[in-house]
Amino acid sequence: MIENFSNNSNLILYLKKGNENAYAYLIDTYNHKLCLYANSLMNDVSISEDIVQNVFIKVWERRDNLKTNLSIKSYLYKSVYNLSINEYKRNQSVTALEKKYIEELDRIIEDKDDDALEKLIGLVKEAIHELPPKCKEIFLLSKKEGLTNIEISEYLNISKNTIERQINIAFSKIRENVGGKTNIILFLLFGFCQNLKVK
Repeated sequence: MIENFSNNSNLILYLKKGNENAYAYLIDTYNHKLCLYANSLMNDVSISEDIVQNVFIKVWERRDNLKTNLSIKSYLYKSVYNLSINEYKRNQSVTALEKKYIEELDRIIEDKDDDALEKLIGLVKEAIHELPPKCKEIFLLSKKEGLTNIEISEYLNISKNTIERQINIAFSKIRENVGGKTNIILFLLFGFCQNLKVK
């Protein structure tokens, strides 16, 4: 008899029983997706894989405490998110603005379905990808590389006013996709990656 692990309740029941096939199914089904999700938060493959591995270890160690009505998918995504936040706080002194963004991100996770944050991140990445080449280059130099407008101006040999105008255009385009969550998602994408990169 083949167990129906694709059924959420059955999967949790078998995990609680210590069924290793159920655990293998859980990892096979969610490992790649969770690593992609973690990397969208951390922008570091090694750290992301460690976070996801730790989540799976904790699920197994605490399997007796799993509730049968729990959405295992939501639980996994929420756990990855929480460990990412903890990793960020451990590596960086959190400013008041960052604390505000982290709290807002937590609300997004709590209030919406578990794919909500992924969708917002995807929309921002799509908007950045569709920016005109020069506008995209300037925006990424500013947000991803952390250069000031003056530094970008000198690097590209373009006036500071042009730099500011292009960044404003980029923000406008991104807001069309994401609305009021723009700054929060940009902080998630670029604030995290700048502070956690170990290269």
